[in-house]
Amino acid sequence: MQSILNIPFEHRLRFVTGVFEPGCGALREFLSESRDESPARAILFFDDGLIGANPHLPQSARRYFDLLDRDVELVDTALVAGGERCKNDPAVLRDILQRIHDAGIDRKSYVIAAGGGAVLDAVGYAAAIAHRGVRLIRLPSTTLAQDDSGVGVKNGVNAFGKKNFLGAFAVPWAVINDLHLLRTLSDRDWVSGFSEAVKVALIRDATFFSRLCRDAPAIRRREERVAFDAIQRSAELHYRHIVHGGDPFETDQARPLDFGHWAAHKLESLSDYRLCHGEAVAIGVAIDTVYAQLVDMVDADLCRAVLDCLSVLGFELSHPLLDEAVTLMEGLEEFREHLGGQLTITLPRGVGRSVDVHRIDDALMRQAIGYVGQVEMSGRGVPEDGVIGKG
Repeated sequence: MQSILNIPFEHRLRFVTGVFEPGCGALREFLSESRDESPARAILFFDDGLIGANPHLPQSARRYFDLLDRDVELVDTALVAGGERCKNDPAVLRDILQRIHDAGIDRKSYVIAAGGGAVLDAVGYAAAIAHRGVRLIRLPSTTLAQDDSGVGVKNGVNAFGKKNFLGAFAVPWAVINDLHLLRTLSDRDWVSGFSEAVKVALIRDATFFSRLCRDAPAIRRREERVAFDAIQRSAELHYRHIVHGGDPFETDQARPLDFGHWAAHKLESLSDYRLCHGEAVAIGVAIDTVYAQLVDMVDADLCRAVLDCLSVLGFELSHPLLDEAVTLMEGLEEFREHLGGQLTITLPRGVGRSVDVHRIDDALMRQAIGYVGQVEMSGRGVPEDGVIGKG
């Protein structure tokens, strides 16, 4: 016997300002869909970094639930260590699961995660395996989570020295991007998310890429209108790929939106996660763009524009780990293994377009790594004499 099993999913994304303000209806909308004879229960996990900068949020959340005109009880709030700490320590995952258990969360209840991408990953993984899956509402609180990872359907934690070795695909019940949550980010965390915007613009939207290049100084200065527009467009492009790309659970060999990530994941682990994900992605995008120029997929002007945009946004592209090109290139095989099948790397082919390749010229990739390792971050862009050549 053989049949095709089609299971429909609904993937919902909202942009708001002030998710726990009484007048904001987004969270109320998604909680209203589970009316039952018994009250629904909810548990809310906060990134400890988010609460350190916004200590009023747990009280605001409780007040929001108290004012709901329906039977949804917020039974617990808890803090989760932010950053890769929560994905590297198995005790954190166990504590999240323990709290879900103790709160009596069932498949008609809600796990709400408010935080950066790592916290969303860890809490999302716990929600995906508790009762084989409970309803997860994501409230991303970093630029990186709002314009990329929080919109996705992946959850996971690190194990055996590999990023996201343990994980599950699970479509969240809803994603609510509250732009006000970004206001207390450090400058480092603010900038970090825009590497993913550059990545998706370069391979999907030429107009957006030009806009990012133009607006990079304003984004770095934290001009909210410009930055929020960029975050929303990046999120929309990631969302469209997931919903309309035809392979949300990555059963194929290609992961177009992981352009630049084979190096990024390896750099994160090699640095003991002192490099945050967005910083590593910026370096990975730079490496693969230089490689694309060396194999005649993009011209020198576009390559320079990519490096310049990343530099003006505030990313340091050079890093001591780039001196270890042979070790770094082990990330290619780890990337292949994570997806299975033959190696598939997405590279830009001009601006707004991409191509999947299955073979990498090791010598040229080492040359690309070496070039990026010598790029000085000036805050004004790549020096004019930094011409990339094939030699």
